[in-house]
Amino acid sequence: MICGTDEAGRGPIAGPVVAAAVILDPQNPIEGLNDSKKLSEKKRNRLSAEIKEKALYWAIAQADVEEIDRINILWASMNAMTRAVEALPVQPSKVLVDGNRVPQLKVPAEAIVGGDASEQCIAAASILAKVERDRQMIEWHQRYPQYEFDKHKAYGTAKHIELLKQHGPCPIHRKSFRPVRELLP
Repeated sequence: MICGTDEAGRGPIAGPVVAAAVILDPQNPIEGLNDSKKLSEKKRNRLSAEIKEKALYWAIAQADVEEIDRINILWASMNAMTRAVEALPVQPSKVLVDGNRVPQLKVPAEAIVGGDASEQCIAAASILAKVERDRQMIEWHQRYPQYEFDKHKAYGTAKHIELLKQHGPCPIHRKSFRPVRELLP
């Protein structure tokens, strides 16, 4: 009952940070798991569906923009990972966390730098978190099309910064992040 957890969305300047927790089924392996950033969008989407079908347990949680701005992105990420692990219907025996810090958990945990490329359960969590966050950013694009969230997923690209300067921040922009903060009155 080893659980992997990872987050997506620490770097963007808008939207939530999303975390996932996954306990894979050793009897039902999934081919092609890797760090979500190393996979094409098409492959991530296919693997996300397969993970949800074949994993023993999985859960997704998040921290919204208000929480990110209130406590900072690192602690919001930790909270999202804790929520994802706690949302599992069973308590894992151990949690493997991508990165160099461990969120507050009720079970033993180990941080693994580059874990999303070396541990299958973390890679699976990485994929679920990224696919869910991208899905949400496409939904936010429907509400705020002027920012083109469907294209850059709220990362601080040159185009996003240009649109941010042109239109000003919207409610899902992270006010604590410099490119947004600099445009606030």
